[in-house]
Amino acid sequence: MTEPATVKAALTSQSIETPSWAYGNSGTRFKVFARPGVPRTPQEKLDDAAQVHEFTGAAPTVALHIPWDTVDDYAALAAHARDRGLTLGTVNANTFQDDDFRLGSVCHPDPAVRRKALDHLLACVDIMDATGSRDLKLWFADGTNYPGQDDVRERQDRLAEALAAVYERLGDDQRMLLEYKLFEPAFYTTDVPDWGTAYAHCLKLGPRAQVVVDTGHHAPGTNIEFIVATLLREGRLGAFDFNSRFYADDDLMVGAADPFQLFRIMYEVVRGGGLTADVAFMLDQCHNIEEKIPAIIRSVMNVQEATAKALLVDRDALATAQRTGDVLEANAVLMDAYNTDVRPLLAEVREEQGLDGDPMAAYRRSGWATKTAEERIGGQQAGWGA
Repeated sequence: MTEPATVKAALTSQSIETPSWAYGNSGTRFKVFARPGVPRTPQEKLDDAAQVHEFTGAAPTVALHIPWDTVDDYAALAAHARDRGLTLGTVNANTFQDDDFRLGSVCHPDPAVRRKALDHLLACVDIMDATGSRDLKLWFADGTNYPGQDDVRERQDRLAEALAAVYERLGDDQRMLLEYKLFEPAFYTTDVPDWGTAYAHCLKLGPRAQVVVDTGHHAPGTNIEFIVATLLREGRLGAFDFNSRFYADDDLMVGAADPFQLFRIMYEVVRGGGLTADVAFMLDQCHNIEEKIPAIIRSVMNVQEATAKALLVDRDALATAQRTGDVLEANAVLMDAYNTDVRPLLAEVREEQGLDGDPMAAYRRSGWATKTAEERIGGQQAGWGA
């Protein structure tokens, strides 16, 4: 049985990165829903992110999305983050919101379009240099809608060429994180559709190319924890994009649809040493109808709770049951940990850090939502594409 002190130490050191875009307006394909007090600038997004970290103590870094978070001075933006107790984290490239990318970006049949996309990726590395960010995250909407639309094999060659150019540009302490997605917006083929494709490209590039597992980017019934275990075993799990889905890439709050799946994933992370490895735990969510900051606080708490339960698994008892073929006992060991109410433990961890044991209640009492609604009048609220 894991000692409580060991569990507490692991939870205290856990860091969950929040995404800048989650603080802006988002919605469905039909409507983007605005709320009062939504940030208008990258700086105001960081101000909101600081609230999440203040009340959870577990969200010290913020991911940027370019061009959504474009500023004139990235070093100054990094300084703004530091002034609020944060650091800038992953830089996310965007090669899916330009008319030129209708048929793809780095996989596009036109060399000029491919060059435009590559230039954007290289510019994102320049931003990393200015912000001190370690990770460049690449997700490509590239793919085809119809059989025969383009040469599937040539598109993989184009992708490999672009990835190699970006990898060569990285600094020694920087990483490339390659994300995959089953489908959407391409419906016949997607150029990076699964973890195997991402892994194959990363393997050829080198050790600083790692795979991102977005928990929403899988077919129904996919055993995501198996993917996590395999990538950890191969030393190629670079990051998570935590969210939750009912049908496809719904980007709901992590743990909302299937908290047991999140627990199973986090158990494999614990089992594979992922808590102490260079695995980045990031949220990638769109809070369409709910308040942004409370939803992100809740998401951070959900990851913490799944992690705490995973840490409580009696691994000695589990190993014994597995070796002896005691199927029911092995399952019971996992279920005992999952059914444990870890909220008192996490409240204790927070209080020992000088935080309120209930981050949601503490945020509500802070009055931040009322304050920003009154102050952030005028200007253009941040949202998809801004």
